[in-house]
Amino acid sequence: MRILVAEDDNISRILLTRCLEQLGHQCRVATDGAEAWLLLQDSEFDVLVTDWMMPELDGIELVRRLRSLEQTHYTYVVLLTALSKKEDYVAGMESGADDYLTKPLDRDALKAKLIAAERIVSLHRRMREQTAELERLNRILYETGRVDRLTGVSNRLRMEEDLASIHSRIVRYGHTYCLALVDIDFFKKYNDTYGHGEGDNCLRAVAQCLRGQARTGDEVYRYGGEEFLLVFPEQTADRGAIAMERIRAAVEAMLIPHEGRGPGEVVTISGGVTVMSPANDRSVQQVLDDADKALYQAKKQGRNRIVFYDLGTVTSEAT
Repeated sequence: MRILVAEDDNISRILLTRCLEQLGHQCRVATDGAEAWLLLQDSEFDVLVTDWMMPELDGIELVRRLRSLEQTHYTYVVLLTALSKKEDYVAGMESGADDYLTKPLDRDALKAKLIAAERIVSLHRRMREQTAELERLNRILYETGRVDRLTGVSNRLRMEEDLASIHSRIVRYGHTYCLALVDIDFFKKYNDTYGHGEGDNCLRAVAQCLRGQARTGDEVYRYGGEEFLLVFPEQTADRGAIAMERIRAAVEAMLIPHEGRGPGEVVTISGGVTVMSPANDRSVQQVLDDADKALYQAKKQGRNRIVFYDLGTVTSEAT
């Protein structure tokens, strides 16, 4: 184990260090409590063996400071002192020490204390490793639980969480966001023509195109079925519509055949765009409803186009 020895008496310090090294441990030494405190803040030790009576900073105060540190590892403390009264033992344990060893140094007693220390330190180490592994697995579970398994983009749960956070930022900081609800045109006909397996491939291809065309900071969610939601932070209505027209063109340019629409036809998308901003006090659901209204108009006007919704006015932006 890595052991820190805090002992102001030179002879006692040498004897203690030599004994610990003979038992197979690595030692650092401090000639007083103040030096030991600096070492404890800078390095990790499995065990601290400290004298009680030291100038500047005694062993009791050193242990109290050690226990006040926010540490991911545990340092086992053996308090070394000539005091042998029961009340001294209790005071030492109450300060945060784990064990107590009286002077003069008894090698066998020290060895026994360190056997106990190694067990406790190993237990804490395993608990720390298990906690870290559990946290890692929880992070993986959290992330995978918020990803759509078919398309690889964020799912409805992540969308609901993010939109709630976005709405809070709009209210608090006055940010502006563009939202676009998009739908694969005539997707039922695609499934009927090519089968559901190819339909899944089409969904994946469109989702990856949406994500590939999105900027860093933009987000793509699978809204449900063949519908996707895109969020563009800090975008005005005009810039959001321009971004969606670029994405619409990119999907069409993939040239995925869609014979269900007719000979030579390809897969396209329609989209409805709206804005979330402090200027229009709408709930998240109202914003989604407005995007859906614009999407409905895009389909009604012939599909493969982007339509913008602005406070009750639906405007065709691109075809």
